[in-house]
Amino acid sequence: MNAYATIDELGAMLRGKQTTSVELTKFYLDRLEKLGPKLNAVVTITRERAMEEAKRADADFASGNHRGRPLLGIPYGVKDLLATKGIPTTYGAEPYRNQVFDYDATVIERLTKAGAVLAAKLAMVELAGGFGYNNADASFTGPGRTPWNTEFWSGGSSSGPGAAVGAGLVAFAIGSETSGSILTPSSFCGVSGLRPTYGAVSRHGAMALCWTLDKLGPMCRTAADCNTVFGEIIGLDEHDPTTISVKWIASSMHAANKRKARIATVKGTYDRVQPAVRDNFLKSVDALKSLGHTVSEIEKYPELPYGPVIGVIVDAEGASAFEDVIRDGREKQLRAKADKIGGFEAASTLAVDYIRAQRIRPKIRKALLELFNDHDLIIAPGRSTVAYPVGPNFDEVYKDVRSGPSMIGSMNLLGAPAVALPNGFGENGLPTSIQMNAAPANETMLMNVAIQLQSATEHHKKTPAGFE
Repeated sequence: MNAYATIDELGAMLRGKQTTSVELTKFYLDRLEKLGPKLNAVVTITRERAMEEAKRADADFASGNHRGRPLLGIPYGVKDLLATKGIPTTYGAEPYRNQVFDYDATVIERLTKAGAVLAAKLAMVELAGGFGYNNADASFTGPGRTPWNTEFWSGGSSSGPGAAVGAGLVAFAIGSETSGSILTPSSFCGVSGLRPTYGAVSRHGAMALCWTLDKLGPMCRTAADCNTVFGEIIGLDEHDPTTISVKWIASSMHAANKRKARIATVKGTYDRVQPAVRDNFLKSVDALKSLGHTVSEIEKYPELPYGPVIGVIVDAEGASAFEDVIRDGREKQLRAKADKIGGFEAASTLAVDYIRAQRIRPKIRKALLELFNDHDLIIAPGRSTVAYPVGPNFDEVYKDVRSGPSMIGSMNLLGAPAVALPNGFGENGLPTSIQMNAAPANETMLMNVAIQLQSATEHHKKTPAGFE
């Protein structure tokens, strides 16, 4: 059994009766139990539920009820901020270690309907990092570790999904992003991760950190897998009034459909990054050009206060979301030193500052949307460095490397979709990545180009030693 097979490959095996969902599920459950602790990637293995769902999937295959269901029988994991009926949902934080809901989040309901098999609740940075953590050791499960070099961080706050997919512990996972929490672990763990348009995927049943920024999305072996999962979880939901209808065309996604895109880099974005990050990014640019895409440079990115605006919004909304933890003193139970006081600092955000930030935000959206008048995609290195080492505080390492314009923060304020794709390796054998950003609700173009790039490269086929 190949732990790193794609969803399409696993589906073909199931439909061809080369294996069963029960056999496949047992295989991944065993890997979760054996290898998950090495990466601090797993909170709860949902063995009983997984086996029941696998048996139902096999019955559907036997009865012919599998057509048009690409996720039928495929084991997956979710970041432990999604409600699962009767199974703990811990938010990665000690105050919520024993929290149990009596319903499933909408995303899980949709994946269950699609026939996917929930194998595990995966680790995350406590409270999704909302209280300002500055160290990899920021969850009661311990520091997430990338399978490419376990002395280094898997990235946050979707640390478990990144590590689990990167190590072949599940076929795919669901993560969340407020400002980098899908793209960062995807980059650090060498996997493909899709941050959808804000509102494209229902957040009903998901932990709220920042209501106006939170997004849920897939983390997978390939861009094609991300696209498949995305197609199963999008759509309006009466339980989440922020959901929107996003046009998504599955048939346009195969690699043979070579849509041509106007792609832009941004001057300065890759000037102060690690050498391997820069080299691998430029090779990706060359690969895109060889596929027939036009690549130009944006001379001047809009100069706007992205960092301060997103910081104020996350502080104000996060302090409101976890007001009970701050008020009753449970914040002291959090693991990261910065988190023990971060909530009090966030709660001191003035209403006038929050309102000012939200009033500046439309100006930011307008300026960024104008960029997409002339460009279909805007690309940059996924991160300016490879993964941070486990141990030191983040601000103590890679001090000589700083990226240019904040692509991740600004595009999150826009609510734009993005995908991170592995594109090589850098220091200490750690993966690097490229991020592609599209205008809101333009996942079709975004994923088509991402699939094209991966069809012309081999980076996504690499696997980490020691996790065979």
